[in-house]
Amino acid sequence: MPVGDSHLAFAEAAAADGVELVLDKAFAWLTELGHITLEDLAADPPEGATAEALGAAAEALDDIYIALGGDIDVLVSCRANLFLPVDLVHEPSGTLIELDEPHHFTSFRLTAFDRYPPEVPLGFDIEAYRERCRQGAAEFDGFARAQAGKGFGIGGIQRQRAYRDALRDLATPAMGHPPLVRIVADDGDGAAAYRRNQESLLSLLGAAR
Repeated sequence: MPVGDSHLAFAEAAAADGVELVLDKAFAWLTELGHITLEDLAADPPEGATAEALGAAAEALDDIYIALGGDIDVLVSCRANLFLPVDLVHEPSGTLIELDEPHHFTSFRLTAFDRYPPEVPLGFDIEAYRERCRQGAAEFDGFARAQAGKGFGIGGIQRQRAYRDALRDLATPAMGHPPLVRIVADDGDGAAAYRRNQESLLSLLGAAR
């Protein structure tokens, strides 16, 4: 099942419970510039955000970007008007939701997790994610190895993906949203992923209202 289909199936399953989710929503603070955008926003934080939270997120993401082998000169030349969409958004609570297919579980993601600030709020079990990354690294570190990741060169698509996953995780609470919720969709079946997480997701969304 194509990725977009799994997102739609997840949203349709949620809708059956009366939960409306918006697909592929863009935010002005989530751009191709990555943590450079957060640094800029820290100078004049928007409502709901603070300079301290934005600065801490940007600092951690800079560390992650460098640890993953990113070229900062490329990052600063990226486009502020190219937005990185979020899979699903529950607008009443402001909760962002990402569905993670198998290729998200890599050693590069572990590198990023190791540099998350310990106090950052997360909407998923990071230790369970670490274990999935350890299990998936041998198979998925080389996924799409011929593709270039901007700032990471040829074969850098998985390092870019790990950075952008971290960007969503750390930027979301820094911008005043509830912690980003991550849901494993390793079979590509969005409806099944919803059913597996139905109880915990409904609880999270209710608490975040």
